[in-house]
Amino acid sequence: MPFVPNVVGAHLVFEDKGRVLLGLRPPDALFAANVWHVPAGHVERESARACAVREAGEELGVTVMEPDLELVHTVHLLDGDDPEGVPRLQLFFRVHRWRGEPRLMEPDRCVQWRWWPLHALPDPTVEYTVAALEGIANGWPYTDVGWRPRPGEAHGKPGLGR
Repeated sequence: MPFVPNVVGAHLVFEDKGRVLLGLRPPDALFAANVWHVPAGHVERESARACAVREAGEELGVTVMEPDLELVHTVHLLDGDDPEGVPRLQLFFRVHRWRGEPRLMEPDRCVQWRWWPLHALPDPTVEYTVAALEGIANGWPYTDVGWRPRPGEAHGKPGLGR
C-alpha cells in the first residue's frame, strides 16, 4: 500500500450547562457550506494543542491555555464520496476553562456562533462532528467514518467505527 499522509485537525468542544458551541459555516464555504460545526482548524507546523489554542483565539476571540484542553475523542475520517480523498485525523479537545465570551472573529469562515443542547443538535451538523459528540457522550475514545471494512473484518462497533 502506498504511503498517504493524513491531515490532522484540532477541534474544540466548549460545553456549558449541557450545551455545546457550534458555528454555522457560510454559504460559500468550500467544506460544509451552511452546516454547523465545532470550532476547529488544521494543525500547521505546531502541536495539536497549540493549534487548538490558536484557533480559539482566531475564531472566537477567547483565551484558552493548553493545560485546560483534554483530548476526549478521535475521528479517523475518509470522505466516502471521494475514494482518492485525503484521510483526516480529527482530534476533539474538551475545553475546561477559557477567558472571554465567544464572538464572531472570522465572518468569512463562520456566520454565527450558538450554544445548542447536546441532545438536540441542529440539522445539518457536520457528520463527523455528530459522531464525535456521540462518542464523547458514550465515553468512546475513537470513531472512524467513511472507511470500508476489509473482507472478514467486523465494523461498526461502538467506539471502534461506524
